[in-house]
This record gives sequence, C-alpha cells and structure tokens, in this order.
Amino acid sequence: MNIAVLDDYFDTVRFLPCFQKLAGHNVKVWTDHVQDDDVLVERLKDVDVLVLIRERTKIGAALLERLPRLKLISQRSVYPHIDIAACTRLGIPVSSSQHPGVPSHATAEFTWALILASVRQIPQQVASLKAGNWQMGIGSSLHGKTLGVFGYGRIGGAIAGFGRAFGMRVLIWAREESRARARADGWETANSKEEFFADCDVLSLHMRLVDATRGIVSEDDLKRMKPTALIVNTSRAPLIQPNALVNALKSGRPGYAAVDVYENEPMRDTSHPLLAMDNVICTPHLGYVTVDEYEVQFIEIFDQIVAYAAGAPTNVVNPDVKPRA
Repeated sequence: MNIAVLDDYFDTVRFLPCFQKLAGHNVKVWTDHVQDDDVLVERLKDVDVLVLIRERTKIGAALLERLPRLKLISQRSVYPHIDIAACTRLGIPVSSSQHPGVPSHATAEFTWALILASVRQIPQQVASLKAGNWQMGIGSSLHGKTLGVFGYGRIGGAIAGFGRAFGMRVLIWAREESRARARADGWETANSKEEFFADCDVLSLHMRLVDATRGIVSEDDLKRMKPTALIVNTSRAPLIQPNALVNALKSGRPGYAAVDVYENEPMRDTSHPLLAMDNVICTPHLGYVTVDEYEVQFIEIFDQIVAYAAGAPTNVVNPDVKPRA
C-alpha cells in the first residue's frame, strides 16, 4: 500500500523502532505543514492510507472527496480535525486508538515543567543573565500551596500525583462522575467551580475538547483567581472562552499563565497578545513531543494499519462505514 505521513516536522517517524511494522509498504513522510487542499490533493492522490500526527492537519469533506483512492485514516486520540461523517459517506474507515488507561506521561511531565518554570521565573531569569544582568526578581515555592486540577482523567491524575510529591494541597474539579472517582482515589474535591478558581495557587486544565467542554472556562472564572495565581493550559485552547485569558491577565487575575496550545496551530503570529506579556510563558504545543511518546503513539497507529491490511481493522471510530473496495 501507499502510505503518507503528514506533519512530521523533524523527520522522526522513519527512525522509530516501530516504523519497521510498515516494512513492505511504500511510505512517504512529509515534514512540512500544509493546509491548502490543492497541495494536499497533489501529495495524496495516490495514497491508500493516511497517517495523521494528532490534530496538525484538518481533513475536511472537500479534501476527502478529491482522494478517491484513500481507504484508511490511521491516527491516535481525539479527532475533531477530521470530518468523520464525510469519511463514512465516502467509505473511508478512521482508526484512532483512544488509549484507555494510558496517560501521556510526556504531557504530564511537560505540564509540571511549565509550572516550575513559571513559579520560579526560569525563562525570564535566563534572559536576564544573557542580557548581562543578574537576578531579575523573586520566584515562589510550590510546597504548601494549592494545586487545582480541572479534569480528572489520565493526565489530570498524574498531575495530582506530582502535586502531592511536591507537598502541595491538591484540589480537584471536574464533572460529578469524575469528582466521585477522585474522592474514591483519596483526593479532595472543591465544593463549587467558583470556590475552585478562587482557592487555587496553580490551576492546570486537563480535559478533552468536546462540545460540553468548549469554553468551559470563562473570563469570570479566571477573574476569581488570586493575583498571585498561575493558570496552565497544555490541553486545548478552546477550553477557555475566546479572549478571556488575555482580558483576565490584563486585569491582574490571575497574575500568570503558561500556555502550550492555541486556537490555530501552528501559531506563527508574533503579534499574538500572549507573546507580548512578561507574565506568560508560551511554548509551541510541546506536551506530547518526545521520541518516547512518539514511539508509544505510533505503535498503535501502525498496528491499526497492519490490522487493516489483514482485513480486520481495529479502533474504527465510524463503524457504520462501508469500506471502499
């Protein structure tokens, strides 16, 4: 089969041990990012299987209708960037493992790195030293502070454990079912969303982006936070209502933010307001970007291709599809 891998920015996939699972297939890896349908059609017109790296490229109906040879899309995790209805109509199965019970350790570790970098002002201190100065300010400690985890899933649970290891009080807020599970696991839960935002010294978002969570954090929520508080988002930008974070930071509540995700990615707009704020650390969606995490993810992605080739597709998110011949 002809297989295409999109958006492998640093040409990593070909050198993963699991890449050998595709031995015998013709694989083309694209290392740039393209969203133009005409360019994508030219690249993918002879492709049987399309491999996506997370949500980097949007796959809409207009593109899919111009790829009559495409027989499978294989990826991992959520799929808001794929027109699933169009795939079903056109006979294209979408295999996407939801990796139940397996957290992204890379994302959890990176979230904690952002927390430490923010409270100790590490990027600002490094910049000060490189500019020929010495210390530029005084940071804060985490021990004894309150860590809020908004969303108690696989990554949220890992972050709660990190907070406990650092001697923090850990407070959970999530939907009722998740809060009950958190209490059963021995974690404290907030009495209300309002109390949660007001109490936290550090608040980290860990939810999937679905209709129910889009805009779940409002400007009013943010303005309940302490002027010394930090909010961290390594999940999805649209969890926060548009412009709410910028407006809240300008008002001084919360006082700090660390952001790894944006409304439109890749985000190359150097005039983005968050980039101009000294109290914000911005990173280019690095949460899951490690060689180790790639290996974990692509084992599942390539296994899905192998299963399809064997006539027994797995993790199909549109089971009503009638596959193309």
